Amino acid sequence: MLRNIPSILSPDLLWTLRAMGHGDEIVIGDANFPATSMCSRAHRLDGITATDALDAILTLMPLDSFVPDPALVMQVVGDPSATPEIVTQFQKIIDDTADHPAPIASLERFAFYDRARTCFAAVQTGESRLYGNIILKKGVIG
Repeated sequence: MLRNIPSILSPDLLWTLRAMGHGDEIVIGDANFPATSMCSRAHRLDGITATDALDAILTLMPLDSFVPDPALVMQVVGDPSATPEIVTQFQKIIDDTADHPAPIASLERFAFYDRARTCFAAVQTGESRLYGNIILKKGVIG
């Protein structure tokens, strides 16, 4: 056992978070997200919500403060200006937990998938709310 590490983070996911370097990205996906086909490193957190996964990851990982958009979500298909409730919750978690809070930016669905394919890793959660996907860019600890 270790102190101050959220218990929902598996040893493999902790290794991934530590192995990531500045500017590397990780995608947290909902239950519908194709994590395994998107990234060569896919971790499963079945039964865990994307909001809980985001909170746990941001407890350990700094957000990049050198870019304007260190957090990205997928736009609602057919209504890109809509903000799903889960995205509002993502923003609150970033505001409350991240060392460098930033406003969430959004990408069109297929642009989000293209970006996700370049991520260092993916985390597939058991999130059942639609659009429960977010990409985070790792920052540095000063």
